[in-house]
Amino acid sequence: MELIIGQFNDSYEPVMDGVANVTKNYAYWLDKKGCKSYVVTPSVPGYQDSNSPEVIRYFSVPLPYRKPYRFGIPQFDYSFKHDLKNIPFDLVHCHSPFSSGQLGLKLAKKRDIPIVATFHSKFYDDFKDAVKLDSIAKILTTIIVGFYNKVDSVWTVNQSTAATLKEYGYKGNIEIVYNGADFEFLQNEKELTKKAKDYLKVDDDELVFLFVGQHIWQKNLKMLMEALRILKNKEINYKMFFVGEGIAKKELEKMVDEYNLQESVKFLGVITDRSLLQLCFLRANLFLFPSLYDTSGIVVREAAAVKTPSLVIADSNAAEGIEDNVNGFISKNNEEAFAQRIIEIIADKEKLKSAGERAQKTIYKSWEDIVDEVKLRYIELIKSKNKKFI
Repeated sequence: MELIIGQFNDSYEPVMDGVANVTKNYAYWLDKKGCKSYVVTPSVPGYQDSNSPEVIRYFSVPLPYRKPYRFGIPQFDYSFKHDLKNIPFDLVHCHSPFSSGQLGLKLAKKRDIPIVATFHSKFYDDFKDAVKLDSIAKILTTIIVGFYNKVDSVWTVNQSTAATLKEYGYKGNIEIVYNGADFEFLQNEKELTKKAKDYLKVDDDELVFLFVGQHIWQKNLKMLMEALRILKNKEINYKMFFVGEGIAKKELEKMVDEYNLQESVKFLGVITDRSLLQLCFLRANLFLFPSLYDTSGIVVREAAAVKTPSLVIADSNAAEGIEDNVNGFISKNNEEAFAQRIIEIIADKEKLKSAGERAQKTIYKSWEDIVDEVKLRYIELIKSKNKKFI
């Protein structure tokens, strides 16, 4: 069945995060499956979109406290509204409750077409960080829950995230639709490992750690940096690479200088080349992901795709699906425990290798397989709303 689907989100290339990654892969693979996808998202001045999937942008302004994110204002973008009016959407899927979500909700209600909304983020944490007041953060979170109460179907990316949404006060039905990874299994690992070694400028036997994600404090990066200092003080030799950008980056760089970690810790910035990013994952011995903020941790699946196991925090959403010492590793949430866990893990090379192989078999899921399921869910929703598809 050929469908016309709108993927609405507040971030997209070149501002890539986990949710933008989901949006892109939904649109890309739906196009491959015979559908027509449109990504609807705020504009980014000077950026030129590729032809596929098709992207429709609306006016936006910078968000000073969350660079490089932008705040979309579609209400006054008349050229955009004209373009949107001419697209006969069968279904709208919102990945954000903010400007794109409100736009998608209004369009779906006006046209009487199904609307799906995926709950991706711990919005309370974002609000608390921004406004500093618990009472205001709770009010804003309640408003967000109101958005999810208005849509036809609410999805989350795992059971832990569903529990978070319930904690926020949502009482409706929640469907679980897991995220995937767009890294393919590698056939020529030896050759690519050499390329990765050359890119990162590390030796064959050098111990390599990796973090990929926004450089924001909600990702528990202060604790990670403290753990790295402990490792150095214990004379553990390693190279730690941070990939990404964010408001905490400058402070993290200061911590590197204060702790004399200049030779051990490197910041690579944003890597938009997916094949190059995959090389970084491939060369890493261990992926360090201490975030309590992330709902799914697509990066954990990306690491698993190339047999790199992850170290995560106990009871975090990212820990769902990880069995300690089997397909990954789990630590308590403090720097001493995290550092000690790393020391234990790297001491057993066979267990480290086995965990990576097991992670690939049990944690990795391809986006193509995920979107096969997504398309079927879309069709059922459309059939329930529109008899012509039955």
